[in-house]
Amino acid sequence: MTDWVQFGLLAFGSLFVIVDPISTAPAFLAMTPQNTPAQRVRMARSACAVATGVLMLFAAAGQSIFRFLGITLPAFQIAASLVLLLVALDMLRAQRSRVQETREETEAATVKEDISVTPLAIPLLAGPGAISTAILLQSQARDWIQHGILYGVIVLVMAASYLILHLAAHSTRFLNPIALNILSRVMGLLLAAVAVQFMINGLRALRGELWPA
Repeated sequence: MTDWVQFGLLAFGSLFVIVDPISTAPAFLAMTPQNTPAQRVRMARSACAVATGVLMLFAAAGQSIFRFLGITLPAFQIAASLVLLLVALDMLRAQRSRVQETREETEAATVKEDISVTPLAIPLLAGPGAISTAILLQSQARDWIQHGILYGVIVLVMAASYLILHLAAHSTRFLNPIALNILSRVMGLLLAAVAVQFMINGLRALRGELWPA
């Protein structure tokens, strides 16, 4: 039971921090200046549903894709930890990471009628960092219960993301810039710790493959 709780907390904390719906909310509003609150809510709902499907798909099929491409899990763990670390460093500087969203994507989205699939679902919510995290967590799941916990956590994180975007669509009063910057730095520090732990796990696994006991 303790292992399941620990895995669930790790999965939720890692995914919520990397999805970062709190920092996504201002970008979401900036991309929909001409839309009504009801239209924003509809786009947020569609985006969260699409992002849920994408993360579940990669969590389920990620390792099969690696085997097909000849990529080892330690190699992916190390590469993914570097991606997460880049995002974490930008968060520590209270900046929106270009790994998740480029300036060009943001500007292009302002003229789109519907941003629910791109760029809101992909790459803002289910970007490279979130996909990498889902695959890494799936690789660490030890039994079918932990796999089920991971899928449940993906749904829970996206439900929380929808709630935050729903609130943002109706009111911007809670989007205080100073509070957002402080929260971004705290979450960035947590994500950096997660990234380093993933890298340590990858290096340990790589050492076991190169120099088996």
